[in-house]
Amino acid sequence: MSDKLLKTVELETGDNPTCAVIWLHGLGASGHDFPPIVPYLKIDDKTPCRFVFPHAPEIPVSINMGMVMPAWYDINDLDLDNRADEGGVRASEAHVKALIAREVERGIPTSKIILAGFSQGGVVATHTALRFDQKLAGLVALSTYLVCGSSFEAERTPINQDIPIFQGHGKQDPMVPFAQGQKLCSAMKNAGYQVDFQSYNMQHEVVMEEIAAVGNFINSCLD
Repeated sequence: MSDKLLKTVELETGDNPTCAVIWLHGLGASGHDFPPIVPYLKIDDKTPCRFVFPHAPEIPVSINMGMVMPAWYDINDLDLDNRADEGGVRASEAHVKALIAREVERGIPTSKIILAGFSQGGVVATHTALRFDQKLAGLVALSTYLVCGSSFEAERTPINQDIPIFQGHGKQDPMVPFAQGQKLCSAMKNAGYQVDFQSYNMQHEVVMEEIAAVGNFINSCLD
């Protein structure tokens, strides 16, 4: 799957970007979901940034009666601890790595690239960032959860041990319960990562308070 770059929506906050954010959408959405929030992130004019919003492949999703839709991996079960198709997660990891490689070819070093994602996209962004073998600038994990936890310790790479991590989650999230966000946070903290975990009075969504916090985080990573 990774031999062909995913189609993307791209926005640049200034000429000649010196950094990039690769942002993955949630199940059933598209790369058009999150570009509207970019102006509200208030990216510093001194660090023009390219935002890359890829479209997930369209695949049958088991839990939705095999309906074909944009998804980063198949979902097999309502139970978040057992729902993820590991092969699909790893295929999407390869897609993200290919997008990172393209940014490097366009002149942006990995140390100036942030991975971000919401829900399913957050799963893949987190999975990829903590296993990536080159230094990244940061990780944004929104309304998401832990997958491939049994292989996490063996596969995580020391070069990103100090990666800045912002994690946001809704206290009333009915899709990915708040406890699942806490579980992911605990797994990362227990492995020695510094995680800025923020909770919000929201469901499975993003709100302006969270968007402002993400913008501040991105600016701090790219300063």
